[in-house]
Amino acid sequence: MPQSILLDIIGDVHGCYPELLALLAKLGYDVKHPHGNTPEISHPEGRKPAFVGDFVDRGPDSPGVLKLVMHAVGQHRAFAVIGNHDDKLMRKLMGRNVQINHGLDTTLAQLEKEPPQFSIRVRRFLEMLPHLLWFDEQKLLIAHAGLPEKFHVPGSKRAREMALFGPTSGKLDDFGLPQRINWAKDYMGKPFIVFGHTPVREPVLLNNTINIDTGCVFGGKLTALRYPEMETVSVTPEKLYAEPRRPF
Repeated sequence: MPQSILLDIIGDVHGCYPELLALLAKLGYDVKHPHGNTPEISHPEGRKPAFVGDFVDRGPDSPGVLKLVMHAVGQHRAFAVIGNHDDKLMRKLMGRNVQINHGLDTTLAQLEKEPPQFSIRVRRFLEMLPHLLWFDEQKLLIAHAGLPEKFHVPGSKRAREMALFGPTSGKLDDFGLPQRINWAKDYMGKPFIVFGHTPVREPVLLNNTINIDTGCVFGGKLTALRYPEMETVSVTPEKLYAEPRRPF
């Protein structure tokens, strides 16, 4: 990718379509609907959003988020990596046996209101999404849950799993969820890594990494990191859409 690329890296949306539109407007994007309900985005300075994944589940309008992201990526006006919630939806749409929890039931109910062809398009889109993206001559790496340096290798199945879910201890925490390991505190790599996955109240900059999942769907904020300016821009949600199982 060219070194001069201007990105707005957006954290976990989780179906918060009104907040996504508000954040894009705050970032200076123009959102139009020239073809019915398909949103089309552009920026006067040529900036492009890059999504860290988890477009769906828990929020009020996962289909709306998907329509915007799918169209923008298809028009080469945005970039995106897949998140663990997106991966689970993909597997469900492929006919796999998955547990309907953590907001997937909400997404499936919303998709039932769309034409059947839309779910096929969603599945195909998610199937082609990468688990990581490099920019700026490999000075910048975007992965949903981040990625420890030893997994910065192409074609690794384990790297994909790590990028989607992050490292865990193999135990459950006090809230019955997988106990996550803070890989960023030991990160010593050269690429600057932008990720989400684990909600935090404010963006956490640590050891050449930044977590920008500020828990919009849980009443926090939807945050973008402007690159290369290294400035964060956030909007607050219209309401609390879901109660977090793990406080953040």
